[in-house]
Amino acid sequence: MRLFLVVILIIGSPFWPLGASILPGDPLIIVNKKTNELAWINDGKIIMETSIATGKTNDLTPEGLFTITVKAENPYYRKKNIPGGDRRNPLGSRWIGFDAKGTDGRIYGLHGTNDPSSIGKYISQGCIRLSTIHLEELYDQVIIGTKIIITNSSKSFEELALEFGARM
Repeated sequence: MRLFLVVILIIGSPFWPLGASILPGDPLIIVNKKTNELAWINDGKIIMETSIATGKTNDLTPEGLFTITVKAENPYYRKKNIPGGDRRNPLGSRWIGFDAKGTDGRIYGLHGTNDPSSIGKYISQGCIRLSTIHLEELYDQVIIGTKIIITNSSKSFEELALEFGARM
């Protein structure tokens, strides 16, 4: 019983590193709001760098280390009752949701757009927009549990990855 309590105390400690960083070689998405760019890193290599769109204001797109929790093809747009696959759907063809602000991956995510001219701008309500081709490529490679770092930084993607413990 005593050993059990010690283990619980250690795991419950704020010094326990669960989820605190990325392990070397882990897949990783980095979003830099300062440059409106995204990098997809896998096995220590940058596989993709692309322009994105983020929140109209800096506070709309949350910053931090999050986890991909949801993937959906042709997502339904609840706000305006637009079915997946409809040309009017602003979410595009894919949804990659992450757990920002205690959500379950259905509020904040990476998604496509029905307005390609929005890419590169500060225009969303908090989500991260990608072009269809880059979103679908990323969707096919990312697995549930992948970490995503969202930051507003002057550092390079390599510097950011190393800062969070990734191997480059």
